[in-house]
Amino acid sequence: MRAIAAGLIGLATTALGLAPGVAAAQARPDQQAFRAIYQELVETNTTLSVGSCTEAAAKMGARLKSAGFADGDLTYFAEPSHPREGGLVAILKGSDPKAGAVLLLGHLDVVEARREDWTRDPFTLVEENGYFYARGTADMKSIDAIWVDTLMRLKAGKTPPRRTLKLALTCGEETNEAFNGADWLAKNRPDLIRADFGLNEGGGGRLTPDGKRDVLSIQVGEKASQNFQLVVTNPGGHSSRPSPDNAIYHLAGALMKIQGYTFPVKLTETTRATFALRAERGDAAGNALKALLANPADAEAAKVAATDINVNSILHTNCVATRLDAGHASNALPQRATAIVNCRIFPGETWQETQATLMRVMDDPKVAIAALNPDKPIAIPPPLDPKVVEPMKAAAAKHFPGVPLVPAMSSGATDGLYFGPVKMAIYGVPGIFGDPDGGGVHGLNERLRVASLYDGRDYLFDLVKVYVGAK
Repeated sequence: MRAIAAGLIGLATTALGLAPGVAAAQARPDQQAFRAIYQELVETNTTLSVGSCTEAAAKMGARLKSAGFADGDLTYFAEPSHPREGGLVAILKGSDPKAGAVLLLGHLDVVEARREDWTRDPFTLVEENGYFYARGTADMKSIDAIWVDTLMRLKAGKTPPRRTLKLALTCGEETNEAFNGADWLAKNRPDLIRADFGLNEGGGGRLTPDGKRDVLSIQVGEKASQNFQLVVTNPGGHSSRPSPDNAIYHLAGALMKIQGYTFPVKLTETTRATFALRAERGDAAGNALKALLANPADAEAAKVAATDINVNSILHTNCVATRLDAGHASNALPQRATAIVNCRIFPGETWQETQATLMRVMDDPKVAIAALNPDKPIAIPPPLDPKVVEPMKAAAAKHFPGVPLVPAMSSGATDGLYFGPVKMAIYGVPGIFGDPDGGGVHGLNERLRVASLYDGRDYLFDLVKVYVGAK
């Protein structure tokens, strides 16, 4: 879900810093070793349709074993009915059992990619014109590889870190209806992944179109994703005898009502900080945000602020139609019409509340609504904890001087959602800069700048060392 972060950090003010390039021929020896991990992950197909997260987890486990991790430090897991959707938990024990632990979280699965649609083979890592191309290069095998590499480097140190470091590589993040490894761990093995806090995707950095560093983002909170199916059924009949009681018309009317409805404005500690920065621009949306920060019930200000698509995405719950299907023959009245409405639910709100709102807005008993796989927990925003945020700022000042780091609530959802019930705060890390167009994440020809990956690796390694007290 890296593209979400790229949009959100557009809310911040701009500071420029050059992003130096790193050519493959000039890469440091440690970068070459890291590249091999990255390549192996990217070239292991982990799509839900034909890939295997279990295979990718086994390969990363083998690399950790080669770095000195014992079998007892590695726990492989899989649900029997989903044997290809397994994962791995690795533990690097700290020297002080009372010092707590930090969790590194990453999903191994990727969005589907068809060879006939891509310019290059989506499951072959291609380095070209300063970019890495392939499915998963950005979302999120870049961070997965950095986490594995980090554990290996810390294991090679002369002394163990003071704090225990845990790694969870899971499957199922990219598909709402799939088996989700992070959810399974939180429900079935919370002891295995228990930590003071966790680091995950969802943050990042944005480059300007000419490749300069623009802004860094730390994800502090996210929405929950929930799909609803709308269904209208009808006896149908011959199309030569039309009736106002038409399944398609009922459904279309309901969807138009949903389109016209705006959920109430909600604010969190994080979005207040984000909107305060955005308001500094002084344009119409910025001025409206100033009014909203003073009075969240100001409906007119909300309309103006929402004209900025990035503001609108985190201003409140959003529901949007994403799929339609209707009818069984071109010369027959439809017997069935269905739609999928995808909702991104604001932290603290339940899917039941959202469903009730949609029913009230549609106001049509002919339209049945059902939540699909409604097993996700309520999104709980973590605090802006200085013990987590300040080391990020200090490391950013060292690696990316002059580039602002801002908090952001993601309009999408990550696996961090599943850790609320076990009272673990999960933060999306800054450090890896992406192009302003999203870099093809979830789309065609996904890419990540070579320099961004190597610079982000250096940043995140230094950051984790601070958190775990490594020398």
